[in-house]
Amino acid sequence: MAKKDQTYKSALNEQDGVTPPESLSPDSAKTIKANRKKQPSIEDLVSGITSGDISALSRAITMVESTNLTHTKKANDIITACLPYANKSIRIGITGVPGVGKSTFIEAFGKHLTSLGKKVAVLAVDPSSSLSKGSILGDKTRMEDLVKDKNAFIRPSASGDSLGGVARKTRETIILCEAASFDTIIIETVGVGQSETAVHSMVDFFLLLKLAGAGDELQGIKRGIIEMADAIVINKADGDNIKAAQSAKLEFNRALHLYPEKDSKWSPRVSLCSALKQEGISEVWEMIKDYESTTKANHYFETNRNNQNKFWLLQTIEERLKSNFYNSAKVKDELKSQIDLVEAGKTTPFAAAEYLLSL
Repeated sequence: MAKKDQTYKSALNEQDGVTPPESLSPDSAKTIKANRKKQPSIEDLVSGITSGDISALSRAITMVESTNLTHTKKANDIITACLPYANKSIRIGITGVPGVGKSTFIEAFGKHLTSLGKKVAVLAVDPSSSLSKGSILGDKTRMEDLVKDKNAFIRPSASGDSLGGVARKTRETIILCEAASFDTIIIETVGVGQSETAVHSMVDFFLLLKLAGAGDELQGIKRGIIEMADAIVINKADGDNIKAAQSAKLEFNRALHLYPEKDSKWSPRVSLCSALKQEGISEVWEMIKDYESTTKANHYFETNRNNQNKFWLLQTIEERLKSNFYNSAKVKDELKSQIDLVEAGKTTPFAAAEYLLSL
């Protein structure tokens, strides 16, 4: 039986796309197509950011977060151009264990600030999965009222593999937001852990959210996180939980007296709030304003920012040296063989490291 000729047609073909409507002129269609592929210049992005264009700000932040070397160079130029417009905000770090109500608190706090005429930028770091490397980035969903506020900007970012790397990029994002005239920058951290230290090194005021009745009042005192806090705010202080919240406030006040005086000469305070009922939110803001005026008067505010800049200079050098080392062609070639020698017991990790560092 003769074989029939069969012609196979691949499904992987590029299609022409949707035909432009007749109402759209050919010239307009060409312009739209060209603009889709056109990347804005550094000057355009800087001009857009300094005039408060959220689209330009978002594009620049995406460039900052990119690992593409071309984007990194462009991002550095944008940040440098934005520096003269930065450093005119109060930077607030907010942390707390998952479930403490960070997103609800930030939304209520942010809405209070915008009602006072403030421009608020919320930079939230979402944890990335160690398996899929994915991140939900759900803060815009959780803060549905604040995200619609024209004087607020919410930018979630994935934590990725390195908290230090994200922290550095978050710091650069702060500069861009300040250049876009946001006078209050809120940084929400993943939770209690390594990320707090990184965030503490880039904010003016560090706020710790706690829950009453969760059984961690005294446990929390043991953590170094208490030492970093400029204020402890006990959230969900409403309904049947008020008595427990007042008791927790007393415990934390006692504990804070055990810690040495801060360089800022500021005595950390404990307050109660209910973000859900929007109670105690204005008191938190008044406390932050007191801190700002106190530390500006004794010059700690400026000194702290200068120390943070030095810290991030050294951190950036360390990261660059580490990156250059591992990306070296010689190191890449020799690293595998040195690992094999260590596993075979023919050399020590220290000798192998010494050899690799000498290349």
